[in-house]
Amino acid sequence: MQALDHERLDVYHLALDFLVFANNVIEGLPRGRSHLADQFTRASMSVVLNIAEGAGKVSKGDKRRYYLTARGSATESAALIDACLRLQLLDAAQHEGGKQMVVRIVAMLIRLAQACEEPRNGSDA
Repeated sequence: MQALDHERLDVYHLALDFLVFANNVIEGLPRGRSHLADQFTRASMSVVLNIAEGAGKVSKGDKRRYYLTARGSATESAALIDACLRLQLLDAAQHEGGKQMVVRIVAMLIRLAQACEEPRNGSDA
């Protein structure tokens, strides 16, 4: 069976791992925190979906836009992890593990987006 473009990307697989992490955090949230659960669900899923959609685009500009959107969702997820730690909804080990995944995802997405940049022509005139 042939793999789709996004399935060949390491960042896609790491984003799926992060989605599982996020789901575990969400499942452990106490009642009354549905606003956090909803936001974290949407942000973590957005990372996965935007990577997949970007990989499937033909033009470099389209790919870059989706990879940067995925990066934004990853940084939003990082803020949610920080908020959960500050609200004492996560322990330090969970926080550290989640943040490490997000930092790697963001770095990989930056490299993918940079690879899609159009070469500059060298003149500003």
